[in-house]
Formats: sequence, C-alpha cells, structure tokens
Amino acid sequence: MKYIIGIGGVTNGGKTTLTNRISQILPNCCVVHQDDFYKTPDQIEVGQDGFKQWDVITAIDMEAMMSTVNAWIDNPVKFARSHGVAVTPASGEPSHPEGGVQILIVEGFLLYNYRPLGSTFNRRYYLSLPYEECKRRRSTRSYTVPDPPGLFDGHVWPMYLKHRKEMEANKVDVVYLNGLKSKDDIYLQVYEEIQNLILNSS
Repeated sequence: MKYIIGIGGVTNGGKTTLTNRISQILPNCCVVHQDDFYKTPDQIEVGQDGFKQWDVITAIDMEAMMSTVNAWIDNPVKFARSHGVAVTPASGEPSHPEGGVQILIVEGFLLYNYRPLGSTFNRRYYLSLPYEECKRRRSTRSYTVPDPPGLFDGHVWPMYLKHRKEMEANKVDVVYLNGLKSKDDIYLQVYEEIQNLILNSS
C-alpha cells in the first residue's frame, strides 16, 4: 500500500521539524521538500509590493516537483533505494518489498494550492501560527538569501493569508495543527493518525 502525506502551512510553523521526526520512525518513508525546487534568484520576479516573489507558486518549479512525486508513485521501492532509504519488506515476503507499506511525505509551504499535487495526498496537514509568533520565529532564522527589511510584513505574511484563503475557498480537506503546541504533542498526534490511516486501510 502507498500513502502520500502532506505537511504544509505557514513559514516557520515547524513543518521541517515534524517531517524529519515522522520520517525517521515510519517504515519505508521517503521525503520530498518543496524548498528543494525553488527557482534560482535571477528567475524570481519583483512584484508590485516591491519584493522578490519568493512566497508564490511561480517561485517553485512545480513541474520538476511533480515529476519527483510521480517517480515515487510509479516505483516507491526504487525511489527509496535511490534516495538511501532502507526498504523493509512486508512480513513473510522478503523477496517482494513492494508488497509492504510505502510512505511519501511531501513538505512545503504551498502544497495545497497546486491541484495536480493536492489531489495525490491521502492526508493533508496544515500548520498554523498567529502573526506575532510567526514573525518572531522568522526573525531568528538565517536564510541563504537573507530577508530584506520589511519582507515579512510586505510580502511573506500577506501571501500566507492569500494562499490560505484560496485553499479554504476551494474547500481543501486539511487537518489543522496548532504550531503553538509543543513539538512532542504535534508529533504524537500526526504519528498516531498516520498509524491509524495505515491500519484502517490494510
């Protein structure tokens, strides 16, 4: 059985931390990070807000990202092995590892506003934070391309609100996670729900 889990939501909401922890405990689990598909800085346009448009879907090479996700869908065992993930076969079927549970976690800030990707998920998680905490966390992070002054208020937060509103208007079925909760609480909730998803599908 194949399962694709989305972990999306607000910048600095804890997506990568949750993804890394979950992927280390789940069997045959691969990860695709949306950030790995950012276009180069010279390809990022400057918007009407005066900032480079990093927080929009056109900043991501979504075709390349979908090709990667589709490569996993086509052959998750081959994908796992090519990405250094040890594959555990189904019990009693050591010669047929493809018969076991295969999991892909897709992590990123704009997973559910791109329909070809959004339709692939078995479960969609969405981490949220209030403005003040999100801004505080963002200010403590160092990025390869540093945030210019005013970027958070002038571009990052407005784009987050815009994309969340679009997602909700499209009635995307997501499980909201409160990013203010402890990392342990969030992890335990998601881990338990994924386990139940697998058990109920088998």
